Amino acid sequence: MRARDLAEPYPVVSLDDQALDAASLLAEHRLPGILVVDSADVPVAVLPGSQLVRLLVPGYVMEDPTLAAVIDEAHADRLCAALTDLRVRDCLPADAPAPTVARADDTAMEIAALMARAHSPLVAVVDHPAGRHATGGGRLLGVITASHLLHRLLGNP
Repeated sequence: MRARDLAEPYPVVSLDDQALDAASLLAEHRLPGILVVDSADVPVAVLPGSQLVRLLVPGYVMEDPTLAAVIDEAHADRLCAALTDLRVRDCLPADAPAPTVARADDTAMEIAALMARAHSPLVAVVDHPAGRHATGGGRLLGVITASHLLHRLLGNP
């Protein structure tokens, strides 16, 4: 089983897309994170859903979590407005690691080891031109999620 065979279509956003659109994709598809690509469709980051949720929580609640209990539901429903004027690039943590990328011919065990080392729930699969290293661009084939990899490794078609 090679990465190209395991890769599935996966929603991606660009650095300049609206943060609210990225949040909507995460919610609609119930994803743990979303792959961020540059203008050439090269993976540049993974935006975790938890990072978007963090941006919704007012700073004063982050400083004093007991205040969360006094925010009424009407106010909580308006929290997504915090994402309205943000781009995806604005939501990425400054120390965001590069996305985990597998080559199209990597085996399932290589992918599993890569995921484990990176503590990543998803791996982008990129088809690189002959002689190019995994960090040298290439065509995005799709994504392998940890749940999909486990499903296949457990013998499920």
